Amino acid sequence: DELRRMGATIKVEGNTAYIEGTDKFTGAQLSAPDLRAGAALVIAALAADGFSEIDEIQYIQRGYEDFELKLRALGAQIEKVDSEKDAQKFKLKIG
Repeated sequence: DELRRMGATIKVEGNTAYIEGTDKFTGAQLSAPDLRAGAALVIAALAADGFSEIDEIQYIQRGYEDFELKLRALGAQIEKVDSEKDAQKFKLKIG
């Protein structure tokens, strides 16, 4: 469901998922369902056009030490925020 919000076309039949590629993901409001899927959503959000917010990141924080700092060191525009006000400041900062 989270990748669909970003523009992916995914069809599930039984235990099989059929995924149709897209030229570009778009930013979206997302929720990290677990450790690995949450990390994958962060990577997808970094590749997307626009701004994404990912809630429920406790799994990522617990599983990957300083995740956002490591990504920032690679050039990612990413910030962990505690409030909507901080999110707005970050949006203004990155344009």
